[in-house]
Amino acid sequence: MSEIKATGWVSWAYFAAVMLFIGAAIDIFYGIMAIIGPNTAYFVGANGTASFNVAAWGWWALIIGVGLLLAGIFLLRGAMWARVFAVVVAALNAVTQLMSLPAQPWWSIVMVGIDVLVIYAVTVHGRELKAA
Repeated sequence: MSEIKATGWVSWAYFAAVMLFIGAAIDIFYGIMAIIGPNTAYFVGANGTASFNVAAWGWWALIIGVGLLLAGIFLLRGAMWARVFAVVVAALNAVTQLMSLPAQPWWSIVMVGIDVLVIYAVTVHGRELKAA
């Protein structure tokens, strides 16, 4: 097996780790605010009123945020399992953001875009982190 050398493209993997840290901070903040805030929100749609348990969403956001933080920390260390974990957690975060699309459309689109960039950077250039 050939030895992998770090190139200038390893910056993409560092970018992914930084984006994971930023996403983690935002998700942890939103999670804590949702947990300590009101428990139920009501949305009025075309088919009537629907209730949404904000505290449950807050716990989910907090768990995803901690996962993003751990993925970013261990991704910088170059562990292979951290690359896989980072892709899984970023994908879960993207799905979570898509679910909150009706409540905050622009922010959800931005976060899904960042998650896609993280997945790209980790899958294509993450192997070079160990050599750097």
